[in-house]
Amino acid sequence: MVQHIIIGAGSIGTNVARLLVERGEKVRIVTRSGSGPEHPLIERVAADASDAARLTELSRGAEVIYHCANPPAYTLWERQLPPLQTAVIEAAKANDAVLALTGSLYAYGKQPGGRMNEHTPMAATGHKGRLRKRLWEQAENAGIRTFEARGSDYIGKDAAGIYSLLIAPAMEKGRAAVITGHLDMPHTFTYNGDMAKALVTLALDERAWGRAWHVPSPPAITIREFARRCAAAAGKPPIKLIQLPRFVMRVTGQFVPMAREMAEMDYQWYAPFHMDATETAQAFGLTATDLDFAIRAQVGAATV
Repeated sequence: MVQHIIIGAGSIGTNVARLLVERGEKVRIVTRSGSGPEHPLIERVAADASDAARLTELSRGAEVIYHCANPPAYTLWERQLPPLQTAVIEAAKANDAVLALTGSLYAYGKQPGGRMNEHTPMAATGHKGRLRKRLWEQAENAGIRTFEARGSDYIGKDAAGIYSLLIAPAMEKGRAAVITGHLDMPHTFTYNGDMAKALVTLALDERAWGRAWHVPSPPAITIREFARRCAAAAGKPPIKLIQLPRFVMRVTGQFVPMAREMAEMDYQWYAPFHMDATETAQAFGLTATDLDFAIRAQVGAATV
């Protein structure tokens, strides 16, 4: 019998699967394409996880359902996330499984001093932040055992983010990187391996159920310093960084939907952005992975 169902095979879903099979537990990964890591204890299934009946069937007998899926573009969130959330909740309810949700900091919106802890009110004004708030409240009020682990922007092996999108291509071509954010504002980054560890740890601890928790992460670092450490870890010279004026994405967003979606979230990158996970660390004994190890994993210079 499969003990764990994982929705999504990105860097979080893959890391969750690897942690579980290292413990000798059976895993079923559900994606549209049937992708995921190969392992004798991992079964990969091609299915639409937003089909509640199909997901309920695939989750029979599971102890935990890990929702680690996220649409690849902001422009798909409003259409794809609500039916997916409804389906995972129905599957968890039908099978009396714990629902472990991979969350973000979007629901908080812009906060004074850019500081957030586990009790910061969800006060987002942008539509993506309000959507994240609604999705969590839907799960919270569904009468199931659930929790949400919230992290900041991911770094680590195969993590999608500022490194993979902006810094890595510039390093590869030896050119300047145009950064859509303030180069000298502190920003929290979360190691994707730590998000996976938090999901697995909290899933079977009843103290975690019914609320959101922050994933312990290294102290905030500026984009300039992050880029310098990435280059050092990759054994390459530092690249030049060009700070994009904030108004550019806002003007472009009048004509390009994706630019408009990015501009809505730019407060995270043009001002301090600090995530505090003290309560999670104290309650569950979780600690953040060293930032430089996470960066080495990101650039492929560490074995993870």
